[in-house]
Parts: sequence; structure tokens; C-alpha cells
Amino acid sequence: MSLNLKNKGINTRVTHAGENPDTVHGSVGVPIYQTSTFKFQDADHGARLFGGEEKGYIYTRIGNPTTNTFEEAVTLLEHGYGGIATASGMAAVSSVYMAYLGAGAHMVGTDAVYGSSRMVIENEFSRFGVESSFVDTSDLDLIRRSMKPNTKMLYIETPANPTIKLADIEACAEIAHEHGAVLVVDNTFMSPILQNPLDLGADVVLHSITKYINGHTDVVGGVIITKTEEEYSRLKPVINALGGTMDPHQSWLVLRGMRTLSLRVQRGEENAHKLAEYLEAHPKIEWVRYPGLKSHPQHDLAKRQMKGFGSMISFEVKGGVEAGKTVLNNVTIPQLAVSLGGYESLIQHPASMTHANIPEDERVAAGITDGLIRFAIGTEDVEDLQADLEKALSLI
Repeated sequence: MSLNLKNKGINTRVTHAGENPDTVHGSVGVPIYQTSTFKFQDADHGARLFGGEEKGYIYTRIGNPTTNTFEEAVTLLEHGYGGIATASGMAAVSSVYMAYLGAGAHMVGTDAVYGSSRMVIENEFSRFGVESSFVDTSDLDLIRRSMKPNTKMLYIETPANPTIKLADIEACAEIAHEHGAVLVVDNTFMSPILQNPLDLGADVVLHSITKYINGHTDVVGGVIITKTEEEYSRLKPVINALGGTMDPHQSWLVLRGMRTLSLRVQRGEENAHKLAEYLEAHPKIEWVRYPGLKSHPQHDLAKRQMKGFGSMISFEVKGGVEAGKTVLNNVTIPQLAVSLGGYESLIQHPASMTHANIPEDERVAAGITDGLIRFAIGTEDVEDLQADLEKALSLI
């Protein structure tokens, strides 16, 4: 008997989403269908599958049972119509761009978006006549002024990476739809546990599942979730044709990691809130950005559109870049590495690392200052993390 998860709590859904009982051997875990191709029953069966008259599997680039199980699970968590797993987060981003942006099209995006998400538009898609305006999407009036008759997409990341600015998803959806554009939301920082943009009017949501959804720093992957069948039908053929699909073993690993998503997100958020309060009160800290702090400019918006405040903090140490380097080089529990959303804490310097490919004037204008440090909080004991930070800060 299958379990109806639609009215169940988030922890139950995360634990059981996508379960498809193995009727052959009774496996509790999802089997890995590590195959490139699938055998047809006969010639007519193959023809029906290729003609779309019957559901089934043809070739793993087009579809695979293990991958589909993961796609169904994430779709349930994001309250969407359909999910499409991709080989990396950037494969998801690039596929969305390819599906909606053609020669002469224009998009509006978050200025402090993940560096590669911006770079691929400005350096690659621009070669084919795609125009872009990257602006502060926390400013709704600025978004409205940036929309053009040929704008096909409003692409937001909220919270933004790494400034932790928020965009009002519901208002952004209204602006996009008024101009005949789609709203795409990168929901990586929040995960489906803390934010569901499709419920707020977004048309497409995507994740780098390398981060929270997998959560174990051992898989690179992405996923796209659509609100409607129409959007799914537009995106799926693009990914099938370009080949940025997820491998079945990769899918199995991500599905395994996802089972602890709500537990990891909850613990990380608890730690982050305490550390943000500690840093805000520290005499050697210039400023802290965390949506859970009352000092965050959009704290009220965070309470309205998010179910929690997440585990990402940005802060700046007094004393500039050299003081920041002192902290980065002397913490011992957080690892100096890019990425986020794993069980372990990671710390990095966006201006010289993840956002180094953005011109300095544009980077600074977007709020990514030379002294900004991005801190992804993990599941360690918060007392140990605080003591480690205190020791590093004392060396300034």
C-alpha cells in the first residue's frame, strides 16, 4: 500500500518522498539502475515509447528509474508539477537560460547572484544576442524600471549569494507576469524545508543540490522544479537534448542525503542564529547579515516568506582584508572552502573566490565588498564553533 504524503508533515515527507517499493526483491532502499539503455518488450513497445504513447524507459539520458525517484521526491517537497535532475547546479541554471532566452531576449537578474550564474549570461549567452540587467532585486522599483518589452525572465536568488539580501518573491512574480516574463528562483540557500517559491507565484525553482539537499559534500548536482506541466514540457526536451542529465548513482547518493535534510537544516539554523547574535555583539565585527537578526533590513520579509532563517551568515571584520585573512587562516573547525549546505561548516572570501570573475566595480556595487566573509554553518556543537571564532578573532 502506497503512502499518501500530501498532508503529512515535512519530516515525514523528507523521509518517505519518492519511495517506490521494489516489487521484485522487496528492497527498502531505492535500487540503483546503473544502465545506459533499456530493453523493449518488442518492436511495437519501442515504437510506443518513442512516440510518447506509453510511459517507460528508453535511455538514461532521457530518463532513469533511480533519477525519476529523486525528481518525484524533490517535486513533492517544492509543491511543484515536475522535477528534472541535472548533472550540476550550473547545468540546471544554463538549461533554464537556454529554454527561455533566445537571440534578442532580455533578462533581469539579482546582481549578487552566484558568480557563475551571472558569468554564463554575460560571457556566453551574450554572444548569441541575449541581453541582461543585473540589479539589486531587493528593490522592487528598480526591478520594475529594469523590465523591457523583450524581457523574458526575472531570475532571482533569495537570499542572495553572498550578501544575504532578500527579494520579495510574491511581488517579483507579479512584476514578471505583468511583463509576460517567467519568474525563476534559485532556492539553494533555503532548501525546500524553509522556502517554497512556487507557492508564492514563481514559475520555476532550481537548486544546486550539491548544497543542502545532498548535504554531504560528496556529490555535484542540480534540479529544476516547475509549477506547471507547460513549463515542464518546455524544459525537459532542452535538458534531454543538451545531455546535462544526472547519473543514476549520483541520483541514489543525493536521495540518500536528502533523507536527513530537515534534521540538518534545523540544526544548522539553530547554530547560525546563535553565532549571528554572537558576531553582532563582538567588538571586532563591523557588521553581520543574517535574516534572523532584527537588524537585517528585511527581517519582516524573511518572517513572511520563509519558514526559517537558514544557516548562511555574511559578516565583515574590522580592519579590512588583512583582518579577514587572519580569521580565515586561524579558524580550525570551519574549513576554508567554497560551497555550503553540508553537515560541516565552511568559510570563504567571495571577492577573491566565488565572485572573483565579476568586475570589481560591479561586485562592490552589488554589496560584495573586499572584507565580506561568507560563513556556512554546519551541524557541529555551536559552543565549539563560537570558541573557535573567538580564538581567531583574538589574533587580530
